[in-house]
Amino acid sequence: MKEKLEQIKAEALAQIESSGALERLNEIRVNYLGKKGELTQVLKGMKDVAPEERPKVGQMVNDARAVIEARLEEMRAGLAARAREEQLKSEVIDVTLPAKKLTVGHRHPNTVALEEVERIFVGMGYEVVEGPEVEYDYYNFQALNIPEGHPARDEQDTFYINDRIVLRSQTSSVQVRVMENQKPPIRILAPGRVFRSDEVDATHSPSFHQVEGLVIDKNITFADLKGTLGQMAKELFGEETKVKFRPHHFPFTEPSAEMDVSCFKCGGRGCRFCKGSGWIEILGCGMVHPNVLRMSGINPEEYSGFAFGMGLERIALLKYEIDDMRLLYENDERFLKQF
Repeated sequence: MKEKLEQIKAEALAQIESSGALERLNEIRVNYLGKKGELTQVLKGMKDVAPEERPKVGQMVNDARAVIEARLEEMRAGLAARAREEQLKSEVIDVTLPAKKLTVGHRHPNTVALEEVERIFVGMGYEVVEGPEVEYDYYNFQALNIPEGHPARDEQDTFYINDRIVLRSQTSSVQVRVMENQKPPIRILAPGRVFRSDEVDATHSPSFHQVEGLVIDKNITFADLKGTLGQMAKELFGEETKVKFRPHHFPFTEPSAEMDVSCFKCGGRGCRFCKGSGWIEILGCGMVHPNVLRMSGINPEEYSGFAFGMGLERIALLKYEIDDMRLLYENDERFLKQF
């Protein structure tokens, strides 16, 4: 038995010395010290050993196990250190190189302008609502007092999906949906993307954003409209800002007007920014047409209201003195990181 144990120990140590990888060491451990290993088999054969010899044999097995385990651990430590050294040589890190920068995005100029407009009107008690960008012709035109054949349809160069469905050309369709489903009083702000078949240039795009507002209640007058928009202009462009209303025509409002604000660059004296006029056109507005109220199920004899609409990009261009609308959509970090 002693000779057999010495042979097992010698073979195990020889294999350990010749092993060149940690995986091979694990195989040797299993082959000699595992549940079915050589030394374990010797212990299982103890029943054939004379009772008086069993303590001696057991001690020899334990001694052989200790020698093998010690040499395995010693060889494992050596191979691990060698592998670590090779890894350090192959994975050299130049600590003098600049670190990778974590680039964090920020709000787009359009988003900044929209949040400011929403803050102003929410402070006045308005609710911000949204609607579908792919819209029925009825909500985009007919319910806004623009029947088939009306000249206003040609002016907007609408994108048609089919004869009943369009890409909305204005967020006024959201106003109609609210009037159909909500009884007055109504105070809403409807921002969103709209689409028109325009050529791309410094001031036009086939896809842009509008912000429209609607108020419906009893005894609403044009004076309420002027006071609301005048306050908005002061908060948006400065306390000294003045407003001017010019008669205009919109099919869904009567009377209708275009609103100008005094140039916030020159104070109304006239400069390059306002093209020497002292005024800057900012939005369209008017009293909601009785036909629009009637088609939405609201009695125009009992209720009245006003509506207004402005281009969000125009607000951003004016507020941040950007001279080309295309800059907002080119994703040039050199431009966007200024805001």
